[in-house]
Amino acid sequence: MPPKQFPRRSALLAEMSVVSRRYMAAYALFNQAVADRLGLHPTDLQCLNLLSLEAAPVTTGRVAELTGLTTGSATRLVDRLVRAGYVTRARDTVDRRRVLVAAVPERMAEFGAVWKRLNGGWDALFDAYDDDEVALLLGHMRRTVELSTTQIARLREGDA
Repeated sequence: MPPKQFPRRSALLAEMSVVSRRYMAAYALFNQAVADRLGLHPTDLQCLNLLSLEAAPVTTGRVAELTGLTTGSATRLVDRLVRAGYVTRARDTVDRRRVLVAAVPERMAEFGAVWKRLNGGWDALFDAYDDDEVALLLGHMRRTVELSTTQIARLREGDA
C-alpha cells in the first residue's frame, strides 16, 4: 500500500512534477546554447565536462561509461572531439594495446572560459541558500546522478 499522502505534500509533489520538467528542459536548452556557442553537439559538450573531472586520460570504454553511451557511440563522439581539436588519441605508454583519450589543454581553456563567464550567475543563485540548504541540494544532486545512471542503463537494456 502506498504511503498516505497529505494535502500539502500532494500539492507540493504535483507542483514538483511540473517544475522538474521545466527545470530539465531549461538545463537541456542551456546545454544546447553552450554547445552551439562552442560549435559542439550537446552530448560532446557534456563529455568534455566529464573528461575535465577525470584525473588522467581515459580509454574510449571509459568515455562510454561516463556518458552512458554504447562503445560504438562513444567512439563516434571521440572522433568528433578529435576533429574539433578538443581531444587527442595516443597509445598508452605502459600498455601499448590501449588507446587513451586526452583533453587538449588549450581547447579546454576555451571551454573553461565560457563556463567562467557564466559562473557568476550560478554563484549568486546559491548565495541565497544557507549551508544546510546547500547540503540538501548537494545530496539531491548526488542522488539524481545515481538515479540517472540507473535509468540510462535501463533504457539502454530496453527495460523501460
